[in-house]
Amino acid sequence: MKGLLILTPVKDSLKTARDTFRAVEAGLPNVPCTYTVYDDFSSPENAKLLEEEASRGGFELVHLADLTDHPSPNYLLVLQTAQRLALEKDWGVCIVESDVTVTKETLQGLFDVAKANEDAGIVASVTTDETGQVNYPYLYAKNWEKAVTESKKHCSFCCSLLTPRLLKAFPFTSLDATKNWYDVTISHASLDLGLKNLLCLTLPVLHRPHASRPWKQLKYKNPLKYYWLKFTKGLDKI
Repeated sequence: MKGLLILTPVKDSLKTARDTFRAVEAGLPNVPCTYTVYDDFSSPENAKLLEEEASRGGFELVHLADLTDHPSPNYLLVLQTAQRLALEKDWGVCIVESDVTVTKETLQGLFDVAKANEDAGIVASVTTDETGQVNYPYLYAKNWEKAVTESKKHCSFCCSLLTPRLLKAFPFTSLDATKNWYDVTISHASLDLGLKNLLCLTLPVLHRPHASRPWKQLKYKNPLKYYWLKFTKGLDKI
């Protein structure tokens, strides 16, 4: 692995996304890397604000509306684009979602763990709330030792590095285009390939869940309504 392609998909969540941008820019690893923000059909007003953010020079902005007319979410297109670009350079892909704030040590730490573990497929940071308590989607690890630990459960793409070994072995063109999210599928594919998914409790990141899609907060506040919307409207397909 010679470098990192770092990316953040964004849809309207400018309040948290600005924190994401600043944190990534302040914590770029000491390896060749690029940082790209993918605007996934934000409102015209927020798309304009994203352009203003990009004009500072901290990241490249790609409006997915220039590439597709498929409605948001367009995670599949982002993943397929990132995989193609990363394979050309023998780089890893590091996803930092727009409701996550990394530290200055996060990205370099993920890179170092991936380099030190030749059989790693995914290396992920555990997520926490503002008080430092492990939160969704890693509640299953809330009592784990503060270490780098192999996980048989799925690694979320909140803040995860996909290694070149995984990118070479599993083509994202084979992913189910009817789904919205792919962290579960790709996590399982990594394990099926005999690779290890490593969860770094030593590299926690702040996670404010679902900032870009507030309706998903219903999962915690009104789960019956959340699952009714999920199944009757075909939303949030994993």
